Amino acid sequence: MKKMRFFVSLVAIMALFALAACGNKNEASKETNKNTEKNSGSSYTVEHAMGKTPIKGTPKRVVILTNEGTEALLAMGVTPVGAVKSWTGDPWYKHISDQMKDVEVVGTESEVNVEAIAKLHPDLIIGNKMRQEKIYNQLSAIAPTVFAETLRGDWKENFELYAKALNKEEKGKEVIQQYDQRIADLKEKLGDKLKMKVSMVRFMPGDVRIYHKDTFSGVILDELGFARPGDQNKNDFAERNLTKERIPAMDGDILFYFTYETGDGEAASLEKEWINDPLFKNLKVAKAGNVHKVNDDIWNTAGGVLAANLMLDDIEKIFLGK
Repeated sequence: MKKMRFFVSLVAIMALFALAACGNKNEASKETNKNTEKNSGSSYTVEHAMGKTPIKGTPKRVVILTNEGTEALLAMGVTPVGAVKSWTGDPWYKHISDQMKDVEVVGTESEVNVEAIAKLHPDLIIGNKMRQEKIYNQLSAIAPTVFAETLRGDWKENFELYAKALNKEEKGKEVIQQYDQRIADLKEKLGDKLKMKVSMVRFMPGDVRIYHKDTFSGVILDELGFARPGDQNKNDFAERNLTKERIPAMDGDILFYFTYETGDGEAASLEKEWINDPLFKNLKVAKAGNVHKVNDDIWNTAGGVLAANLMLDDIEKIFLGK
């Protein structure tokens, strides 16, 4: 009988311990859930061209309103739910089309479709003051909206802002570090070739331009350490609306030209006319056979980190034969 009482008491004590442990586990689980909810619902504030914007949690449904911004998102592993159409392509540049198959078009950089954006129920919109300042308030009424200041020159400035807005600063730093390492490696490989003065020309419908240093490709050439000839060695955008009397200003040790063709053949016709002009053929760089046509999407229009890396591929191939 005593043994039986002892056994019953032991079972009761064990049951009490089990209940206590269960209770502690449940409390711990509740605490973990609270912490998880707190982290997923935490907010941060991004300072940008239009002020300061609080953002709750890590954005999942992002709409991007610039071409270079689209490349930034893709480089950080984020596929936008909506994006503006590429300047050329149907609707995306060839070098990003495979990554953009399920992305909705929300107009163009210059003409954004606000209704299409609202239908996507985004939790973050990223745009640009230079392009979309007039509709900032409309966009902000849909979702937290962050604007970069401008689109010219160094793509890294905007990229860093986008990384903050996406709550992906560490991934952003990783992407830039990889790019900077490519620049350092390529500089070493190019060696004495960096002494060559690089000229850049662009053909557009009704406009011929010489591009200076404050351009997408100009910044990259400068990072590599290339010199620029004559009037091109300026920290501004470009010399526009050239007449043929300015063809001598295109000369250099090597010349890259790119053509923005919209489909009507006007820019391609202008390119052919100027490249075959006696003044152009008389340039030292032309006589030396050092004139190279490159892709306008990559060297200028796309303007993002993916294009920057593809431009480095072109430079490596042209200068080093790789």
